Amino acid sequence: MRKKIPENGIEPAVLLAQMQAAKSTDTPWKEGKTWTLQYHVDEAHDALLRSAFDLYFSENYINPFLFKSLQKMEKEVVEMATDLLHGDDSTLGCITSGGTESIMLAMYACREWAKKHRPRIQQPEIVAPRTIHPAFDKAAHYFGLKLRKAEVNANFEADPKAMERLITDQTLLLAASAPSFAHGVLDPIPEIGALAEQHGLLFHVDACVGGFMLPWVEQMGHELPVWDFRTKAVTSMSGDLHKFGFGAKGASVVLYRHAQLFEHQIFVNTEYSGGIFATTTLLGTRPGGVIAAAWAGLQHLGQAGYLENARNMMAGFVQLKNGIAAIPELQIVGKPCMNMLAYTTRNNKPDIYAIADYMEKKGWVIDRQQLPPSIHLTVFPYNIPVIASYLDDLKEAVIWANAHLEASGEGNAALYGLMARIPLRGMVKDNVRKVFVEAYSGNNSKTENINAADSHKPTPSWMRILNRILRFFYK
Repeated sequence: MRKKIPENGIEPAVLLAQMQAAKSTDTPWKEGKTWTLQYHVDEAHDALLRSAFDLYFSENYINPFLFKSLQKMEKEVVEMATDLLHGDDSTLGCITSGGTESIMLAMYACREWAKKHRPRIQQPEIVAPRTIHPAFDKAAHYFGLKLRKAEVNANFEADPKAMERLITDQTLLLAASAPSFAHGVLDPIPEIGALAEQHGLLFHVDACVGGFMLPWVEQMGHELPVWDFRTKAVTSMSGDLHKFGFGAKGASVVLYRHAQLFEHQIFVNTEYSGGIFATTTLLGTRPGGVIAAAWAGLQHLGQAGYLENARNMMAGFVQLKNGIAAIPELQIVGKPCMNMLAYTTRNNKPDIYAIADYMEKKGWVIDRQQLPPSIHLTVFPYNIPVIASYLDDLKEAVIWANAHLEASGEGNAALYGLMARIPLRGMVKDNVRKVFVEAYSGNNSKTENINAADSHKPTPSWMRILNRILRFFYK
């Protein structure tokens, strides 16, 4: 039966108790066995973010001129981010709802800029390494752009020569990562910048994951190639406040070297009966609490706090990386530059997904990846106490996988292993869409019963659906 608004209101204490009970089914990430998505310093910092958010809980920042305090905070957050990423007084930008919106806005602004300054470009193209974030694919899909992806080198870094071969007279922009999320690998920003200058192209650096971490890694003495606005050819950047800026979700910044690009991000409609309608972002309504929490978080931690957290996370990262590298069957993917990495097995022996399955049985939350098959880890403060336990279980998992080579055709290893090699991805894409439609439709019975033979297993329904698809191709 479809849920309805209750006829009479329910007491807050009852509702909160129900919600607390519901949370018991969620992943207990604070235990340290989750290595992704949860950017958390400590309870005191979270309490500050909640309090700052609550102060502006009802404020709608769709009109920044109504709330001078929020306007001031957004401006100061942008200035702090500009300073961190080595912009200058001409750098402009704004707070967005997250990295995807920051990237999409930058792509939209570049497209609009080209209409005025590059009228010869009728079908705007973006050239990027194939490791670029899917937000660029999303922007291309939404805004009618063509995304051309170049192969990467053996270390999974962008290859400027491969990128240059894809440049045409319709190319508008180059894009690169600092670093790529999947592998934590830093693209060669100065070399790609030289390419952008040579061909007169715009250049966006996606620093969504690294923008509020790499500056502290550099301050600690780790030598990194230049990756931000210090490369003069970089015309825009994105960096997530809700990642290693440790702000509330969702918050990011998009920055432009000059106002000439930023102004093209702004949407204006003068024909609306309700008056002139203008927004700086994709959103109409913008929650003021997110801006307030981002501002408070930056002020609370300060440079010393960010540096201390970075030191702790990088120490944990080194412990984790060295421990993985010491296992003969395993190897790190590329050369990760900060507290995130991916690892795989040498020649895929034993199967990395069989290792992943074993680790899950030990209680770890595993991020499986493809191209190449690998496991992703990001070290957060709450992971540090359990790194030694993770490495012990990983050694055990490798021994088990070596002794059970048949496991590569079982369980989640079969699902993810075949997903990495499946030739008809379009059919899988269509079925994934159906999974989401069914999830949002509220009719879960069809989804849950799609594979009755697997119903006794604690496997998410969407995975069972994909397993059925894959068995169709590989029966």
